[in-house]
Amino acid sequence: MAPITQLSQLDLNQTYSYADYLTWQFSDMVELIKGKISLMTPAPNVQHQGVSMNISRALSNYFHQKKCRVYAAPFDVRLYDRKKSILASQEIQTVVQPDLCVICNLELLDKQGCNGAPDWIIEIVSKGTRQNDVKIKYQLYQESGVAEYWLVFPHEQTVHQFILDENGRYQLKAMFVDQASSHLFPDLLIDLNEVFESADDD
Repeated sequence: MAPITQLSQLDLNQTYSYADYLTWQFSDMVELIKGKISLMTPAPNVQHQGVSMNISRALSNYFHQKKCRVYAAPFDVRLYDRKKSILASQEIQTVVQPDLCVICNLELLDKQGCNGAPDWIIEIVSKGTRQNDVKIKYQLYQESGVAEYWLVFPHEQTVHQFILDENGRYQLKAMFVDQASSHLFPDLLIDLNEVFESADDD
C-alpha cells in the first residue's frame, strides 16, 4: 500500500483508528474524533499563543518538582470511554491535541503521548475552534473522564471551569474574571490580568 503523504489520499467519510493515524506522513494537522478526521484550524494567532504561553508559564512554575506533568500542543492525547481499560492503537478512534493538559498518572505516558484521560485539560477558544471546544470536545472529555476542563475565552477575558460530578457529568463550577483557581490543585492561583495582558483581538 502506498504511503499516505497527502490529506487528499484519505476518505474523510471513512472511519480510522489511531494505528492509521500513526502511519500518515502529511504535514496537515488533524485530530481523530470517534474515527472521523477533524481538520485543525490554521496555526494559532498571536492572541492564542500569548494566552497559551502565559498559562503554560503559570502551570510550569507550579508543577516544577511535583509529580504531575504539563504538556502543550502539539501533543497527542488518546481518549476512550473511562469504563474501558487501556486500548491498543488499532482500537482507539479518538486522538486530540489539547492546548494544555496536566497528567498526574505518569503510567499513561508513552513515547507517542498520553494513552487515556489527563486530569486537567485547558482549551483556548477562538472563533475557529468554538464549536469543537464548547460542544464536541466537551462531550469527549466528559465521556473519557477528564476531571477538570477549562474553556479560556481570550476575547471575553474569562475562564469557564467544569468539574466532573459523582455521576460523571460536567458541572460549571466557576466563571473566572480576575483570578482563576484549580479545583484539583486549590493552591494554584492564576492571575488572569497577566494571562490576558498582551492578548489582541482575534
